[in-house]
Amino acid sequence: MARTVASPTIVPPAQSELRALAPEPTGVAILGARAIELARVGHELYSVFVRTLYYCARGRREPGAILQQMYEIGNRSVFFLTVVMGFIGMILVFQAGLQAKRVVPDLTLLGATYLELLIRDLAASIGALMLATRVGAGIAAEIGSMVVTEQVDALRMTAADPIDYLVKPRFIASVLMTTCLIIWSAAVAFGSGMITAYTAFDVQPRTFMNMSLVDAGDLTIGLAKCVAYGAAIPVVSAHSGLSTFGGSEGVGWATTRAVVNSSLAVIMLNMFISAAGFLVFPG
Repeated sequence: MARTVASPTIVPPAQSELRALAPEPTGVAILGARAIELARVGHELYSVFVRTLYYCARGRREPGAILQQMYEIGNRSVFFLTVVMGFIGMILVFQAGLQAKRVVPDLTLLGATYLELLIRDLAASIGALMLATRVGAGIAAEIGSMVVTEQVDALRMTAADPIDYLVKPRFIASVLMTTCLIIWSAAVAFGSGMITAYTAFDVQPRTFMNMSLVDAGDLTIGLAKCVAYGAAIPVVSAHSGLSTFGGSEGVGWATTRAVVNSSLAVIMLNMFISAAGFLVFPG
């Protein structure tokens, strides 16, 4: 009588054993993975931005949605930006005056130089970085909470695009209010700098308020940065919120990611717009 021999059962290795057997990624592999991840995130950001522009032109019209976001982004950030830019103006003028006195004793052009830098770059860049910490974190936390509580999935089930309902009002409100806030913060920084110049270096306010160095190119570059920063912060923050997964820990990571990525977007846009402005307005 023939004896049948049962074939041995093959037990697949556990995931931890597979990870232990797998070779560690080298520096080139890590660099390639980071590059692929960066390209994927860039494509997703581009998709969110294009869809937001589309819904700005052809999306739904909900009365009061944009005004509510303008209040959340603009009115609730006025005090924060006023305090920050007031101290920034005092620090910049005081340090610039100290350094200028080592070279030339005459500080009559201190206000003109400071105003040109403020309009061309400093007001928009510093103000946008401050807004990225407050507005960007708020947008990511709010949308991320809606994702983890499945409210965004409910919108998709009713054939509603979350970009139209959640991102578009914040995008329009951010572009408008960022421009207004940066103009206000520039005025505050210039006023605090003028007081500092008069107190520390005896520069008269009439001498400090010198607009001889400001031209149309400075105004154009400054306004372009306001609009670009106002558009980048909600798009980057909303993308971080929409890509949230997990529970409250995921919302925390999305908030951190929104602040970091929004600040990085502001710095990169600053470089590109400044370079383009130097080519268009070389003077």
